[in-house]
Amino acid sequence: KMVCNGCALSAALSAMKVGIGSILCEFCRTPRAKNDAESLARIQARVGKKDPEAIRFLGDQYMGGELGLEKDAARAIELWTEAAELGSADACFQ
Repeated sequence: KMVCNGCALSAALSAMKVGIGSILCEFCRTPRAKNDAESLARIQARVGKKDPEAIRFLGDQYMGGELGLEKDAARAIELWTEAAELGSADACFQ
């Protein structure tokens, strides 16, 4: 999935209109996550729905030990493989 510049701009303008200090998520229009735990929970929700880009992103996080996850190259490769099978072109290059 990709967000066009117009959609990103629309989300930013919506945030300004309602007085939210942070930019809203382009997909769900909720304020961005405040911490790693909240980010991880949101990503895992998308992974549970078989979103290939979320699966690829989670693989990136495992590879780098980000969002409080322990570095796990094997898990990252599993996730990238799954994401590629679901159609993520970016996962093919990991």
